[in-house]
Amino acid sequence: MTLMKYNQLEQNYPSTFSGLLDKFFNENVGSTLKQFSPAVDASEEASQYQIQVAVPGLKKKDFHIELVDGKLTISGERKIEENKEGKNFHTIETQYGSFTRSFFLPDDVHQEKISAIYEDGLLKLTLPKSEMATKKYKIEVK
Repeated sequence: MTLMKYNQLEQNYPSTFSGLLDKFFNENVGSTLKQFSPAVDASEEASQYQIQVAVPGLKKKDFHIELVDGKLTISGERKIEENKEGKNFHTIETQYGSFTRSFFLPDDVHQEKISAIYEDGLLKLTLPKSEMATKKYKIEVK
């Protein structure tokens, strides 16, 4: 005699709890909010910080970057292509919709000199450190 796993739930529902959570968060919430969170790399050098946001397929005008009370907010929107004539999509893995990423900046960032460049699908922000923060002093013990 062979034992077979029986799933009491309907066919459209996953058989595991983690599968049920994935279905809930990916289909229900994801489809109603239409938001995504792009990948971000943050690095530090002696004279500056750098933030890179991976958002291919956007234009420079699609970004909104603001700095309020030490909080840097990067937002934008990637719209789905409307011209689908003659196309039969088998899978769509590109994330579409709006996104927002926020970062609290360290006190040593020179806020007036922050710059942003968008090229090759990467939004690159350079956050220079203020000169006072990069200086080192040696204090002699007396």
